[in-house]
Amino acid sequence: MDVAGWVGQYGYAAIALGMFVEGEAVLLMGGVAAARGHLTLPYVIMVAAIAGFMADQACFHAGRHYGSALLSRFPSVQTRAEHVNKLLRRHQVPLILSIRFLYGLRTAGLIAIGMSGVSPYRFLVLDFISALAWATLIGCAGYFFGRAIMRLLAEASTHELWLAGGLLLAVSLSLLLLLRARATRAER
Repeated sequence: MDVAGWVGQYGYAAIALGMFVEGEAVLLMGGVAAARGHLTLPYVIMVAAIAGFMADQACFHAGRHYGSALLSRFPSVQTRAEHVNKLLRRHQVPLILSIRFLYGLRTAGLIAIGMSGVSPYRFLVLDFISALAWATLIGCAGYFFGRAIMRLLAEASTHELWLAGGLLLAVSLSLLLLLRARATRAER
């Protein structure tokens, strides 16, 4: 079952559980479901903010108590955690506020922040602010995207839909190829 079907079938519970796995995708689909009238946007945002906050707290405290063992067990996380530690020394508050927006660094970053000696109270306050801002931003993006798609579909003819789908596919493939080329160059 895909993310949209999962959110459609299980609603707010899917959003809460999704914050521990694929937060952005699930929250975007929650926003789309709210735009379609299946869920209520303020509840989508509230559930995502609370569950995302709880997931972050779990990673932070795992790093605080088991950080060295986690890093030795998962070497790929260790290199990301080292990068986060460098940033943390210079920009602690901005990094804590923005870590959930840094794709690919979120889990490793939270573990590294937990290992760094940041006060649990300080992290709790900053993470709550970040979780609320993130859930509002991503949830509203999904909502407005869902509204725009619904409006487009209501006004479009069959030929326009095929053309738009082809264009979307071409743009998506181009972006994918560009990202893969950059990743290949970065590995060299």
